[in-house]
Amino acid sequence: MRFLFEDESFSFETLRAAGFANDGGADLGEVVATASRIGEGDEAAWLREWTATAERVHAAAERSLAAGHRVSAREGLLRASNYYRTAEFYRRDDPANDPEARRLSALSRESFAAAAALMDTPVQALRIPYRDTTLPGYLFLADDSAAPRPTIVFTSGFDSTLEESYFALAAAAVRRGYHVLAYDGPGQGAALREQHLVFRPDWEAVATPVIDHALTRPEVDPERLVLFGYSLGGYLAARAGAHDHRPAALVLDDGLYSYGQAHDRFLPPFLRDLVHGGHDDLADAVLGLLMEHSTQLRWALRNGVWTFGATGPADYLRRTAPYTLEGHAPLITCPTLVLDAENDQFFQGQPQQVQAALTCPHTLLTLTEAEGAGEHCHMGAMARLHQSVFDWLDTTLPHTTTP
Repeated sequence: MRFLFEDESFSFETLRAAGFANDGGADLGEVVATASRIGEGDEAAWLREWTATAERVHAAAERSLAAGHRVSAREGLLRASNYYRTAEFYRRDDPANDPEARRLSALSRESFAAAAALMDTPVQALRIPYRDTTLPGYLFLADDSAAPRPTIVFTSGFDSTLEESYFALAAAAVRRGYHVLAYDGPGQGAALREQHLVFRPDWEAVATPVIDHALTRPEVDPERLVLFGYSLGGYLAARAGAHDHRPAALVLDDGLYSYGQAHDRFLPPFLRDLVHGGHDDLADAVLGLLMEHSTQLRWALRNGVWTFGATGPADYLRRTAPYTLEGHAPLITCPTLVLDAENDQFFQGQPQQVQAALTCPHTLLTLTEAEGAGEHCHMGAMARLHQSVFDWLDTTLPHTTTP
């Protein structure tokens, strides 16, 4: 599917931004107008135009708030948060030390926090104990009754942020009577940007403290706790679910068996040999040439170097190898929904590998291109995704307490 751009990466990221309109994260006219001012593959224009849109929407929301128009302010702040995230997306030359990247990501977080304070349902900011520090999180509550309800622990992916979780799942969950606890883990959002924590493959070391925290909350029904993994989170949540058996269900959006294998399939054999043979000077030179001609590859490798704490592209590619469910998938015991996107540009075939390795009760569900849901994580088809996920959860979870 191509959406407003022929460039595969620009098309997907624009569809991602627009798809969050379902829950107030975008206005379609704003997306189309912004995209019309950006040339194919022009990352400088992408930054300039999405920033301009975010700042304009943010300023209008502040004026609404000052005038006492809470709903208008909330809606504008939500859109601004998503647009700031989108603006910063390709800023990957040196993101750890880039003041503009830091400014935009901070504005995305700040505008979302301001919107959360204006929501009709409670939203609580969290600091979740993790090792010798804490992880940032939000608890999105369906109501303020403190009655225990089914609760989803949301794990995001390779380039996701805590704030994105609201559009990706939490708003739809709250409408259905579910609570959602979302967090930034190592390699993600503010945990990466502010605390400099990078990804780790043994995600049970991250998710178990998050689950521990969730179970201290009276609002969380311990018998109806769900792990949800989004994009790379499809591996991370599955790895956690293999070693922590307290969740009653697991949802993988989408299934990811081997992150390293997902990368290797894009490399010609000679380059794969250079990477895995440790010939980084040669491998990085070849990868650099390929990156000049592919927005997608350029962004992915630069983002990977940053989020994995790698020394260069070849080192990043090697560091993906331990991110595999081999030997772990059979340890998952709870019912599992494995989602598959028919036209997934990143993880093609991976959900089927997850299904083949599972020994627990499981369902593989492919959402198709014909229904507009065939892109990675079903971008642009959030309503169809949410229907699939929550209908399955409503049927699968034990009915211990009625919300």
